[in-house]
This record gives sequence, structure tokens and C-alpha cells, in this order.
Amino acid sequence: MDQLLTIGGDGEIDGKKPAERANRFDPVVMHLGPFELKKNGRATHTLQMPNYVGAVRVMVVAADKGAYGAAEKTVPVRKPLMLLATLPRVLGIGERLDLPVNLFAMKDGLGKVNIKVETTGGLVKVPVASRSVQFSKTGDDLVSFPLEVGNKVGVAKFKIIAEGGGERSTQELEIDVRNPNPQQTLTERFTVDPGQTLTVDYLPFGTEGTREGTLEMTNLPPIDLERHLQYLIRYPYGCLEQTLSGGFPQLHLATFVKMTPNQEKQTVANVGAALQRLRRFQLPNGGFSYWPGQSEVASWASNYAGHFLLAAKDKGYSLPPGMLDNWLAFQKNAARAWSSKAVEYGQVDKHSYELDQAYRLYTLALGGKPELGAMNRLRETDKLGKAARWRLAAAYALAGKQEVANELIRNVDTDIPDYRDMYYTYGSPFRDKAMILETLLLLNKKEAADRTAQLLAKEMSSSRWFSTQEIAYGLLAFSQYVGTNEELSKTYTFTMQQSGKSAIDAGSDHPYMQIALADQESKLTIKNTSRQKLFGTVIRKGQPLPAEEQAVAKLMALSVNYTDRAGNPLNPARIEQGTDFVANVVVQHSGELSYEYHQMALQQIFPSGWEITNTRFEGRATDSESGYDYRDFRDDRVHTFFSLWPSKSNEYRVYLTASYTGRFYLPAVSCGAMYDDQIYASTPGTWVEVVSPN
Repeated sequence: MDQLLTIGGDGEIDGKKPAERANRFDPVVMHLGPFELKKNGRATHTLQMPNYVGAVRVMVVAADKGAYGAAEKTVPVRKPLMLLATLPRVLGIGERLDLPVNLFAMKDGLGKVNIKVETTGGLVKVPVASRSVQFSKTGDDLVSFPLEVGNKVGVAKFKIIAEGGGERSTQELEIDVRNPNPQQTLTERFTVDPGQTLTVDYLPFGTEGTREGTLEMTNLPPIDLERHLQYLIRYPYGCLEQTLSGGFPQLHLATFVKMTPNQEKQTVANVGAALQRLRRFQLPNGGFSYWPGQSEVASWASNYAGHFLLAAKDKGYSLPPGMLDNWLAFQKNAARAWSSKAVEYGQVDKHSYELDQAYRLYTLALGGKPELGAMNRLRETDKLGKAARWRLAAAYALAGKQEVANELIRNVDTDIPDYRDMYYTYGSPFRDKAMILETLLLLNKKEAADRTAQLLAKEMSSSRWFSTQEIAYGLLAFSQYVGTNEELSKTYTFTMQQSGKSAIDAGSDHPYMQIALADQESKLTIKNTSRQKLFGTVIRKGQPLPAEEQAVAKLMALSVNYTDRAGNPLNPARIEQGTDFVANVVVQHSGELSYEYHQMALQQIFPSGWEITNTRFEGRATDSESGYDYRDFRDDRVHTFFSLWPSKSNEYRVYLTASYTGRFYLPAVSCGAMYDDQIYASTPGTWVEVVSPN
């Protein structure tokens, strides 16, 4: 997506490509054949092994006219001199650690063996790059090399070479160098009148390897397209709603910007990947769960998933077999079974419950399967909410019932009372207004649509926080607004020069154009050569250096303590190598708000020298933990998702091992509601050490 979104400009000022991921674990897989072996024949095959320590399994499969046979054998891989170097799964900028190298002498009398470490990429320094050991007989030895990680991210590559006694052994390693701090985006906006020339200072932000700069020009009031898209793409969690919110805007990106064939190809791949990921969420009844592996249908997210499937199908994408038909069957049953009695019995918020049904009916009408009976029942509901009225009107419009749609919203304004739904529909007034804009476009209410689009654009260009749901619906509604308004497709032109680079002539017949900026402190000179006022935004993205973050507590509290496996307190600032210990996190509802906090996300990122024990794989008992909805173990972090009752606390544990000696950064632990940024807490980050045992 980084390639997809840095659009425009010439080759001289292209931004840097993102660093490739390190290939940490090279598999040893070889396939030979098929061969033909004559009756009673024999054949010998020689395989050239890559650098490898351990054993491989050799398998032979034979077949002839329906008869099959197989044989296998485990074969050790040996040579007179072997080495095995190991590193953590990731490294962090500014860290120091030791690279352990195990040497194995498989024959007597090797004598002096010299070991050296070479590194490329300039990301890591090796202050002492060579050592030697003496082998008079078979055996093994361990040597260490100090490493110092710089302040640039990317993929560090190492080559370890051991030579002695006429023998030689090598090993190559790759490892990602990360910045554990979250990505930050800074924007600066300006306008350029026809014929005006404007100069803007540009200063890259963040550590080297994480910096990106973009100039975004448009003939519309800005909506910070690049910033919002990047937020969706880089969002760290992967529930159904967030998966869909990241994929939906890519369906309509061509409405905003002119794309190259390669960018179109990449978009197809990205949307296709999102469609395939939906398999993990769909249940046997055709509905979708919020997290993979759950058995309960997430009603609103199921509506959202079907909406995405229909939009993707309309754009010509191939859907996973049976997914759409199964979803349509589920939607029909759910629409017919819906009853307002649930609201009367107080089982769910009336606003959310009615809006959910209205959205369900909208998706059925969008799919060409309108449920008019269920639509009429909802329309007759006493005191039907404003947002539900607008969404139901869209369903009637799609079903060809324009008069009914107009009657439904007669004398109904577009103002939505302030609210924020963390659980049922993940909604807000902004999200609902974006849905209302779609209805206005369907009913051809141009003036009202123009006013609503202007309000949405003003909010989207503000610095306030937006949830993934808000951004996705905002971009979706705005793409429909742009796509149905021919006046917005007027071609505009401008010139741009970044100091030290050649000036370029630019322009577009699409509303937005984005140009990647070179990673250097410079001045940008923009001249408006068209007859329209142009709106510009300089967008700077990057990750700052690790620092002593300040503790934050908003409507909740967060505390972290560390113990050994027996429960005794342990200071994480200095831990002996090989120590098994536990990170204990307690999150506390402040009680200031009387309702339950839903869709809470706890993020724990750990130092490179600490290894995470995945309790799901090892079967470790965690009965004393609080319940959670979903937990995601990754190489260097654990994400835990849960709900929190008023004035109550939850406790969660992660089992760890201090594996590598050195000085490492322990990032801040953070927890907050995914759909309400007013509920959030974090701890400071700090530096920690892992030391050799005495």
C-alpha cells in the first residue's frame, strides 16, 4: 500500500520504498523428480545442502498404475566444522546485545579456529568482529560478539564465518530492526489561488527508515486522504470491522486519484487478500463473527461484511465460493426474525437496534433482494430513530420506492445527537452523517448533499481522533459524492519543485493528486497554473526515537508488575539470562462512567532480548486470568481484547524468558477502547538489561 498511495511526481523525487521484511527462518525443502526407475533398477541422487545444523527428513514416494509406496529416513547433517548463530526475532533501535555463536568440532585436531562477523546495511555495528578458539579434539564452544543497533530501521544482514584446520563453515542471518514507537502523522495545510506561487518548508519527521513525506493537492476542501488511508492500513489489530475498514476504501481509491496499471494491480491483490481473510470469520449459518474462531454472530459487522462483498462484486472482484449466497440467506432470516420486542424488554439500545436492522435491510436491497415486508414493519416502528430513518430510506430508494423513501425522511434533518457506540454498531454522529450523505445522493438531493459533504470534509481535515469505522464510512461516502458530481472532475494543473530537484509539471482530472517527497530537509515551491483555487497538504509520517513516555490515565487505570514463576516480585530493569518470569497487567475501570467498556485493546510490546511463551501452544494454565474475547501472539508483542465492567478490574499475564544478554528498550504498555479515544491509559517506556548469570 505504500507504493499505492505515493502517487504522482517523476522518478527524481520518488520516496524510498519500505524495507522488506527479514527472512528469519529459511526452510530446507528440496524436490527432485519425478524419475523413472526400470524393473530391478537402482539410482543415486546427490543433494547439495545449504548451511544447516540439525537433521532433515528424506522422503521418497513411488507410484505405478495405481500402486503407491513410500519410505523416509531422518538424516543428520554434519561436516567437520559447523557453527550455529542465533538472534532474537527482532531488534530495536538503540539497543545493545550479544550475538552468541556455537561452534562444533566434529573431528579431532582442528586447532585454532577463527570466527568473524560481517554485517551489511549499516544498521548494526560489531565493535569486536573477530575471535578465535582452540580445538584439540571433538567438542563445542560458545563465543559472543557485541552488537550495537543504530537509529535506523530496516533489515540487518549478518554473515558469520568460521575457518580452521582446513575447514570452513558459514551462516547468514537476517533480522528486522524495528522502532517500537507508534507511527505518527503530522500535517500542514495551505491554499494556492490561481496564478499564485507558494513556498513551504519541509522537514522529514521520525527516525531514518520510517520517514515518509507526501504532497497532497486537490481542488476540493481537503479530507486528509493520505493520513486517513495510512491510519486504516497500519492499524495494528485485525478484527472483522477493522479488516473491512482497511479494505473498503481501496475499492474506491480510483475515484479519488488516477492510478497506474501497477497500482491497480496492487489494489486488486490487496482487496483479494481481504476477501480471502473473510473466510476466517464466516460462520456455518452465513453470518460473521467479530474475531476469528468465535461462534457468535456480530450483527453489525455481518452487515458491513456483506456490504463489502457486494461492493467488491460490483467492482468485478471474484468472491470466495458460496460466501455471498450464504450471507444473503443469513440476512434474509435475520431481517424476517427481527422484532421491536427486544427494545421493549430492554435487551439493547433502541437507537443501535433499529439502525442495525435498517442497515441489514439496506444491504439486502443493495444485493437485489429487498425484504419489503421487513422494511414496512421497521418503518411503522413507533418513534423510529433519525439515523435508522435515513438508512431505511436508502433501502427503499435502492428497491425503487423513491416516494416512500422521500416520505420517510420528510422534515427529518441530518443532525445526529452526540453519542459513541463502542460495541453494537461502533457508531458516532460522524459515521451516521456519512451514511446520510449516501442517502441524499440516492435521492438526488444535491444541495443537502453538498452541505453534508462540506461538513464531513471539514471534520475529516481536523486534528480530532477518528475510529476505523468513522474513517472508512467517511471515505466511502465521499467517494460516492465525488463519483456522482461531474463538476468535481475538472482538470487542474500546478508545478512543484523540491529544492535540489527538478521542477515538475503536475495536474489531474481526479479530485486528489499525491506526490512522494524526497527524504531531505528542503523547501517546496508550488505554483497554481489552473483557474481554480487549490488546497494543499504536506503530510509527514515517521516514528520518533524511543523516549521516556509519560504515564496516561483517562477514565481507567493501568498497572504493570513483574514476578518470577513462583509469584515473587522481580525488577525488570536487570534480569539474569535464562530467567523465566511473568508480566502481570491490571486494568481498572474508573467508575466515572456507569456503563461497561467494550472492545478494549491491551497492547504489550516486549524488549528484543525477552522471548514470549505462547500459552496457547504450550497448554500453560491461565485460569487465574480474567476472561478475554481474543488474544493475538506475535513475535515481539501480545494483543488482548476484552470488556471491562464499571468499577471492576481485569488481570492478564504474559509468560516470558530473558534469552539474550544486552540492553533493550521496554516500550510503553497501553490499553484503550478501540472506538472511543477518551478511554485510554499507558505506562512509561524504559530501558532494561539482561545480564549473564554469575
